[in-house]
Amino acid sequence: MLRRIASRCARGLGAGGGAHPAVGLCHPGRSSSSRSSDARRNQPPSSEFVARPVGVCSMMRLPVQASPEGLDAAFVGVPLDIGTSNRPGARFGPRRIREESVMLRTANPSTGALPFQSLMVADLGDVNVNLYNLLDSCRLIREAYQKIVAAGCIPLTLGGDHTITYPILQAMAEKHGPVGLLHVDAHMDTADKALGEKLYHGTPFRRCVDEGLLDCKRVVQIGIRGSAMTLDPYRYSRSQGFRVVPAEDCWMKSLVPLMGEVRQQMGGRPIYISFDIDGLDPAYAPGTGTPETAGLTPSQALEIIRGCQGLNVVGCDLVEVSPPYDPFGNTALLAANLLFEMLCALPKVMVV
Repeated sequence: MLRRIASRCARGLGAGGGAHPAVGLCHPGRSSSSRSSDARRNQPPSSEFVARPVGVCSMMRLPVQASPEGLDAAFVGVPLDIGTSNRPGARFGPRRIREESVMLRTANPSTGALPFQSLMVADLGDVNVNLYNLLDSCRLIREAYQKIVAAGCIPLTLGGDHTITYPILQAMAEKHGPVGLLHVDAHMDTADKALGEKLYHGTPFRRCVDEGLLDCKRVVQIGIRGSAMTLDPYRYSRSQGFRVVPAEDCWMKSLVPLMGEVRQQMGGRPIYISFDIDGLDPAYAPGTGTPETAGLTPSQALEIIRGCQGLNVVGCDLVEVSPPYDPFGNTALLAANLLFEMLCALPKVMVV
């Protein structure tokens, strides 16, 4: 038996960079005869060699690495939901998204992207947030992301409620200056305060504007909808120079033309993608804290993310997945796929 295990390990790909393989005793991938020039890069194991239920629960069963050093991109979990205003549970989002990511594979035939032949990617685990103190959690998130971006690693974040985007963008702006923002959401998240508090998942982009973290002429918000307290809920965003695209303007149409306009607006300067899963209609993504009817479709979500291919994307997040309201895992599965699409849209990813 030990010989058989050793034989399987011998033909697997190494984790590299001091990372720990996510598949347990060994890290089987492709046979040695099928290795190519990407043999030194981390590769999600193929289900031809490793059964899907086997191994540590990492994103796409990638190696888990403690340090961002040597990585081009990394998946990072931020299990925080103490900034929510309605249904909680997003603290469990990163874990559930990782579980569902077992269905993902290495190539994207629809776009021709080969991210794992282009980039060194790993799972950096979770930020150790303080579930009893939102301000302290933001500090911990900011400090963690400062280290990630300083290492030249592009973070792809598994949330967590939308509060987490604020400290992430603090770290991003520290390195890149004010960034453009592609924000997909049912809500604009530009409120000033609630219950006397200026920080929760409804205020992150207001705080970002206050601190000069955003290049406001390059901010686009897509999918906004739902009832409001006024007849002009877009007033603040548009007064700052944001482009707001209500969900009604997206109904029953392809968003490829819209993304052509967004690409021109963003240009070649740094852009951050923040995708709240409630931007999608709850028929597709019920597992979230503040669902709104008549939202975007999964195919439109793919058009939005794929429309970012070739842009200078410096970071991404997928937030507000709440597993307690996602009994069959469909929301988390969709989230995992969207994160993979974000990976495929990063700079330097080979497209054939």
